[in-house]
Amino acid sequence: MPPARPRILYVTDLAYRARGRRYGDEDIYLTSRLRDDFDLALCHPRDAAALMDAFDAVVVRNSGPVLGYQAVYDDFRRRAIAGGTRVYNPLSGKADMAGKQYLLDLTAAGYPVIPTVDRAEDLHLLPEAERYVVKPKLGADSIGLRTVSAQGVRESVDGDVLVQPRVDFAYEVSFYFVDHDFQYALYAPHPDRRWQLEPYELADGDLEFARRFIEWNGIAHGIQRVDACRAPGGELLLVELEDLNPYLSLDALDDDVRRDAFVAAMKASLHGFLAAQS
Repeated sequence: MPPARPRILYVTDLAYRARGRRYGDEDIYLTSRLRDDFDLALCHPRDAAALMDAFDAVVVRNSGPVLGYQAVYDDFRRRAIAGGTRVYNPLSGKADMAGKQYLLDLTAAGYPVIPTVDRAEDLHLLPEAERYVVKPKLGADSIGLRTVSAQGVRESVDGDVLVQPRVDFAYEVSFYFVDHDFQYALYAPHPDRRWQLEPYELADGDLEFARRFIEWNGIAHGIQRVDACRAPGGELLLVELEDLNPYLSLDALDDDVRRDAFVAAMKASLHGFLAAQS
């Protein structure tokens, strides 16, 4: 009898309508490839907690912003941690998985991140700007994000939001990692079209920049995306470190070789994750 294959519960919201992204298409593609190595079942994030005990691991992919089902997600986390469920990415992530506090922590620690504060008395620590970005601490997918004037920023700070100077960046770029291994980079050459992505050729220092945040987060097995912007001075600044369910934009890669390499890396990562947790 052949050895039993690992059973994976793959969490996705195939119907979620993300601006400029096709969650369903990406997860249909990935699961079609992962089935070579694993026995797979797909489920909506609202059903994960009820189903997860029948599987060897839960893979959280394009499950959408948890704001839409926060209580359900919190229950899933509690039950998974209490029951020792193997969740990929591991629930120990310190970045978007845990909210936006990490932007404050990284600012205080001197990392190259868009400067961020959450208290009116700390606004003087930010560079002076004509406009500021205000975003919820538990925000996702630009939900609740707004831009305010310098005159109105103080009254916008209520303890539940983060404040950053609005950066007139040249472009946004994303670096994609499996475990601690860099896979590819994509960028949006037009700042007003965030999800019209093209392959990006690394410049000097780019990879070292991205790796600092991967190492800071300390996830041994998992998929992470480092989002950055090219500031007016030419330096990269962190916009977001996505460690919960980063969209991968595999359709923006310019050849099948890169997609195949990513799939191979994800398979190896999942096998390593299962072996390390057994």
